[in-house]
Amino acid sequence: MNMLDKIIRDKMREVDKKKRSNPISASDILERKTIKNFSNAIKKQNMPIIAEIKRKSPSAGIIKKDFNHIKIAKTYEKGGACAISILTDNKYFGGKLSFISDIKDRVNIPVLRKEFIIDEYQVYESTFSGADAMLLIVKALSFKKLKQLISLAKRLGIETLVEVHSKNELDIAIDAGANIIGVNNRNLDTMTVDITTSLKLVKEIPTNCIKISESGIRSYRDIKLLKQEGFNAFLIGESLMNEKDPGWKLKTLIGGE
Repeated sequence: MNMLDKIIRDKMREVDKKKRSNPISASDILERKTIKNFSNAIKKQNMPIIAEIKRKSPSAGIIKKDFNHIKIAKTYEKGGACAISILTDNKYFGGKLSFISDIKDRVNIPVLRKEFIIDEYQVYESTFSGADAMLLIVKALSFKKLKQLISLAKRLGIETLVEVHSKNELDIAIDAGANIIGVNNRNLDTMTVDITTSLKLVKEIPTNCIKISESGIRSYRDIKLLKQEGFNAFLIGESLMNEKDPGWKLKTLIGGE
């Protein structure tokens, strides 16, 4: 069993438990925090970087020991991020759902929930928590479920970043109605990273879609190359989190220093 399969197996158990212990009603959704436009935030910037908050990962282990999600979020906003991506999985990434509301109350840029979304319950949960957008991973979902989750998110007013790793997954995402597509340069079977994955797929993504390259982006040179090839935005995590001052590193990536 590969790492993604293990994560999904555990996530199914986690969600089933949450649905029983903490059901979310329609009235809860009506009380959600104000939604910020994730797409517009990307379009407004010349070099849009979605800066990620990630305490640990299965491939890297503990990434940041002196971890303070609120402090990091504020440095990202000050450093010029167009949005903030927040890992909310606890077991494998050290995140918490509460990070979303903590950060949402303290920054003025959109928040993306990066999670292994497999059930409608998590869409309601994301909306109620204040996420402006959420991640959907094609590899983790059936076509029917992907389409259902995209449709539900749209009805609730939350945007979806649909993640692909191959041409086949890209075709599935497009057929399911995705309009924000992320190409993950990390192979979820082997956990290796190669940004040529993005370069191979970018021309296959429809021009009406927002194109985001994810993972393995470490320098302004990487960003410049990906932008020249057609990407609209860049989701960057470990190369920021590894720095003592993530906000300073973000500025250098945006400014080409």
